[in-house]
Amino acid sequence: MSLPHAILTALLEKPSSGLELTRRFDKSIAYFWSATHQQIYRELGRLEAEGLIRALPSEQPARGQKREYEVLPAGRDELARWTAASHDPKPLRDVTLLRLRAAAVVGTAGLETDLRRHRELHARQLAKYLEIEQRDFPPGKDGPQDRLRHLVLRAGIDLETFWTQWLDHALSEFAHLPDTDGTGRPGAGED
Repeated sequence: MSLPHAILTALLEKPSSGLELTRRFDKSIAYFWSATHQQIYRELGRLEAEGLIRALPSEQPARGQKREYEVLPAGRDELARWTAASHDPKPLRDVTLLRLRAAAVVGTAGLETDLRRHRELHARQLAKYLEIEQRDFPPGKDGPQDRLRHLVLRAGIDLETFWTQWLDHALSEFAHLPDTDGTGRPGAGED
């Protein structure tokens, strides 16, 4: 249900064609809400059919020309309704945590290497977010819209900080674990 609202938000910020919208998604919204090119185009069609957006009139209609979309008053009303509505937090579903739980019964083979890879990926994402923060939110840029956008970015920074710190802790725990043979029991040389 949130993809249409993400699209309405992006179009209210700036009327765009489907291609432009996809590019903008990749550069900003995709950090916390991903969508494929096809999903965006499909949703644009639905939103237009529901009367929430419209294609802007083209100066020179031509086959294959990019159609730009804008949000209609009904679309703005829907986005305001959705924004004001109560939403419960989603439970955490993370395959890495499930894999750790499974490792307790089947062994840790290969898991430490993958945790190191995850740590590196989260560290890279954190560095990217910090770079965006420095570039897009210099001191003094604190208008209401800027503050809300910065708050979203701060969530990303804080989450990536959490994951890098948690993975550091997990990897330090691995240093204290006995080698296992895939059964969850100490390896053949240990008793």
